[in-house]
Amino acid sequence: MTGPVPAAQPRRRWWAELLLIAAVYALYSAGRLLATGSVAQAHEHGVRILDLEKALYLHAEEPLNRLFTTHAAIGVPADFAYATLHYLVTPAVLIWIWRRRHEHYRQLRSWLMGSTLIGLVGFVLLPTAPPRLLSDEHGFVDTMAQYSSYGWWGGEASAPRGLGGLTNQYAAMPSLHVGWALWCGLVVWRHARSRTVRVLALAYPAMTALVVMGTANHYLLDAVAGVAVMGAGYLAAGPLVRAADLAKAQARMALAPRRVPVRQGSIVAAKGGPGVVPTVVVGGGATDGATGTAGGGGSAGAAEVVGAGWKTAARGTHIPRPRTPADASGAAGPAAEPVAGDGGSAPAAAR
Repeated sequence: MTGPVPAAQPRRRWWAELLLIAAVYALYSAGRLLATGSVAQAHEHGVRILDLEKALYLHAEEPLNRLFTTHAAIGVPADFAYATLHYLVTPAVLIWIWRRRHEHYRQLRSWLMGSTLIGLVGFVLLPTAPPRLLSDEHGFVDTMAQYSSYGWWGGEASAPRGLGGLTNQYAAMPSLHVGWALWCGLVVWRHARSRTVRVLALAYPAMTALVVMGTANHYLLDAVAGVAVMGAGYLAAGPLVRAADLAKAQARMALAPRRVPVRQGSIVAAKGGPGVVPTVVVGGGATDGATGTAGGGGSAGAAEVVGAGWKTAARGTHIPRPRTPADASGAAGPAAEPVAGDGGSAPAAAR
């Protein structure tokens, strides 16, 4: 479900992840508020969705809404579930993946965020009034308003009383309540070890779909669209991760200091004085590290600078071999090779 992952990944900083998630959620909330559209248009879209469902014999919202409004024992828990689980279960699953399945965290987080941003596009392009905001002739009752005395909400979706202006009530299509619940269910089902937990994980999105329809906050097609959005986000997660890696690599290359490449065969020898221009020895000449120009062969015995304060040994300098025990005892050993630049003198015996 999450695809192959590298064997080892660097540990990501929790505060950076928190800032990223907060930024995406702020963008999502701001988009919901800005994508209000026309109220009349939103109501028209809601009626059209309802008519389409009736034509397809998929009209499940009305019987569920009657059940929830008739029986408080069902309606009140459903209202609490609608107002809380969406904002509690999803962060809890993110934290669990971070702590227990960290190698999959980035891919799964990208899946959730990509799906959320795709859903935001739906809010902008198709503002939709939920069933509870349609005219009375359609027969829906707002259970959140009916049972508001049991909780902190009022008659404006799940927002606390007096804060209804902070939410967009015409962002019903798609249902991210269902989308996020599906993400949670699939992630926990895939990565949990307990069979009971995995079964509950699969039941969670199904229960959420019933709740959003029974409370008259979403249509059945809203729930279907939420599932489709999560599918699109799953397909986009891989390209999003690869694009982020590419952008990060390019940024590091742009910010990294430029280095002069040293060719194979370059020599570094005795340290020189300060203030010497860095050069690199290539073959018989020197390449200036500042200008990149190649120098000539130079005269024998001249030292060439290869780094700041470092010089090569003089050309033709002989590096003596290590002395052996035979040399130390006075036994005859191999003669030392002539040293270039000694004026052609005969080789001396090793002492």
